[in-house]
Amino acid sequence: MPKLAQRHGLSPHEIDDLIDALSILAELVDPEAGIETDLVDAEDVPILGTLVVAQRIGLGQALVTGDKALLSLRERYPICTPAEFWAEQGGL
Repeated sequence: MPKLAQRHGLSPHEIDDLIDALSILAELVDPEAGIETDLVDAEDVPILGTLVVAQRIGLGQALVTGDKALLSLRERYPICTPAEFWAEQGGL
């Protein structure tokens, strides 16, 4: 949360409102188990597994991340940086 406040100048109240809005729109899915990957960080595996399930059931188009290890898999999975996503969505 401190990054949101620093990068975007959001107040704690605005951050709470953003989280509330996102939680209303969110769909929870269980990550795909047993994905074969060469990820070193075990905590990245369920993130990738969530992308796989979300795509399969039509709830996700891409994983947006700054994580270099996950970005290294972008040839096999739809993974992009926040800047790329923003540009694709018509941002500045």
